[in-house]
Amino acid sequence: MRDPRELYAWEPDGVARVEEAVGGPDSIGPVLLYHFDGFIDAGETGGQLAEQLLTGPTTLVARFDHDRLVDYRARRPIMTFNRQSWVAYEQPALELRLAHDATHQPFLVLSGPEPDVEWEAFTAAVRQIVERLRVRLSVTFHGIPMGVPHTRPVGLTPHGNRADLVPAQRALFDEAQVPGSAAALLELRLQESGHDVLGVAAHVPHYIARSRYPDAALVVLEAITGATGLVLPEVVHTLRVQALRTQDEIERELAEGESDLVAVVRGLEQQYDAVAGAATRGNLVAEPVELPSADELGEVFERFLAEREEGDAQP
Repeated sequence: MRDPRELYAWEPDGVARVEEAVGGPDSIGPVLLYHFDGFIDAGETGGQLAEQLLTGPTTLVARFDHDRLVDYRARRPIMTFNRQSWVAYEQPALELRLAHDATHQPFLVLSGPEPDVEWEAFTAAVRQIVERLRVRLSVTFHGIPMGVPHTRPVGLTPHGNRADLVPAQRALFDEAQVPGSAAALLELRLQESGHDVLGVAAHVPHYIARSRYPDAALVVLEAITGATGLVLPEVVHTLRVQALRTQDEIERELAEGESDLVAVVRGLEQQYDAVAGAATRGNLVAEPVELPSADELGEVFERFLAEREEGDAQP
């Protein structure tokens, strides 16, 4: 493995501002919130939240070498051509930034494209950053598609060695093997090295998993603020307004849509309520609920998403 220090560069002014905001060695360290684009993020849960966290004033603290970490042929950056020449290039940026909450408490945000290569070197680099800046808790977040209806509360799956910071959630399974991600490996490596980590995965209805679902981002944000003590009223307000608008849009689509989609949602509601009722009674085996087949669900979901995308494209 190459020297991890080659993967990033400090911004001296940003480091000084972090040290000034955090205080002396006896002071409590900042929280690190991180999300990388490119892996599963149903409802753009993590993407929305990272975007909102960076809407206010921020200070660049460190910048990663995207030329070494990003495979451009797999995820080609956008370039703009005007008349007879190239005029713009959307350069990838994997950056660590300093932000402050409403009480001026400092926190760090690491975001950008998920590294395609050198995961071990990358996680070692982030660990160096965590230790240099005395990060007290690293938190990652994203959305996962689930067979749940949008008319019920968004569920969460907390993980990491500080999952206790999120109110108890019923475990969906004991063990599973899934494709890895840089965010998950970072969580694992930080935990192995003795650092506190927390992950929050929101359960997003799979029929809207490819569209923005602010409800999921809002619930994740509330879990993070509860776990970290950060006060972010403007972000909460923005996501709440967007969530209400999205719920109204979905309900309008259902009211004007096909009966097949309505039947799917109602079936998911029955299944959700049956499982929730069984859990309340201490019995995780719910009564079977008849739902459309996987092929039928897929056909209806694809049609629903296509109609939404066409509607968004219209002026």
